[in-house]
Amino acid sequence: MSSVGGMPADPSPPLRVLVVDDDFLVAKVHTGFVEQVEGFSVVGSARDGAEALRLAERERPDVVLLDVHLPDLSGLEVLRRMRAAGVTSDVLMVTAERDVDAVQQAQAAGAVGYLVKPFTRDDLQARLADVRRARSRLDALASAGEQAAEQSDIDQVFGVRAEHGTTPLPKGLNRQTGDLVLAALADGELSATECAEQLGLSRVTARRYLEHFVETGAATARQQYGRVGRPERRYALRAG
Repeated sequence: MSSVGGMPADPSPPLRVLVVDDDFLVAKVHTGFVEQVEGFSVVGSARDGAEALRLAERERPDVVLLDVHLPDLSGLEVLRRMRAAGVTSDVLMVTAERDVDAVQQAQAAGAVGYLVKPFTRDDLQARLADVRRARSRLDALASAGEQAAEQSDIDQVFGVRAEHGTTPLPKGLNRQTGDLVLAALADGELSATECAEQLGLSRVTARRYLEHFVETGAATARQQYGRVGRPERRYALRAG
């Protein structure tokens, strides 16, 4: 049986994902992460809360990756309005917001998880695997004609809320800049110098972010040898 991104191939239809983030480049990175995971496909991308609500009601996606900070509505308000409109998508908050109150509000509104940016493809893959596992278990119970679930079945379904550790950024690095570095890599391979020039960072700072993402598995690095001078280290997002 073939697999992509470490998840076994599944003959069932892919789960449909809506990506919501006001930053086009970050949304592109997250879309790329999702597309690398077997059993999931992106059906749309929204840049603000109003568009997210329209797409959620129209597309009825299985999963929504929802940022908290949007230009018109808070992602938390979007989640509450989705539920009020009868949209039952599994919502995974993907945000740089670390405030405890925001986490509590997300949980109370029915989010199935809360993933702090920046994160690796493997971090997101683990959450998506939980979502698929929970949905598959419910589908299996329904197909078997079960009217009542055993506690073990319920535990498997609600295991989607279990936390997976994300890799913290080293001291001196911040998540917003990390998002931008990952977004820059989404457009193609870069050296630390090229990344620094593109984002307005110092070469040393850009290299620190790039090396961090190599260490955590989000990116890869290779040495490019030229005719003269020292070899150049070049970075790229890790492929599925």
